[in-house]
Amino acid sequence: MKVRDAVDSDAEALAAVADAPERAMRRLIQDRTVRIATAETGADPNADTPAADDPVLGFVGFDVRDGVLHVTRLGGTEDAVQRLLEEPLRFANTEQLPVEVLVLESEEPLHTAVEHVGFERVGHGPDFDGTRTVRYYLDETN
Repeated sequence: MKVRDAVDSDAEALAAVADAPERAMRRLIQDRTVRIATAETGADPNADTPAADDPVLGFVGFDVRDGVLHVTRLGGTEDAVQRLLEEPLRFANTEQLPVEVLVLESEEPLHTAVEHVGFERVGHGPDFDGTRTVRYYLDETN
């Protein structure tokens, strides 16, 4: 599994993983830090551009607001999500920030992945399009 920054041309693949409009994924890529995990296909690891045939296994989008790192979008396989959560956690650790993640209540593999890397369930988050979310929090700044 390789992890890299997302680029505009990844929007279609991210939309498929997230079951979301491509336009929304393109906006996410432009407005947030987005990292993606791809399967290793033997492409040149020194290439400056992503290989078009690398299957996307997952993605994480995050930003910082009000002194908290917010994981704003997350999707993919359980293994990919666990690996991808290392990216915002590393940044939060360096910047001494707590981290919050919202997961749709129905996305059990994401709950498992988030809990596996150390997040605590702290209650319900806001509803998204009528679907309940679960709020997770991790504060390693103490």
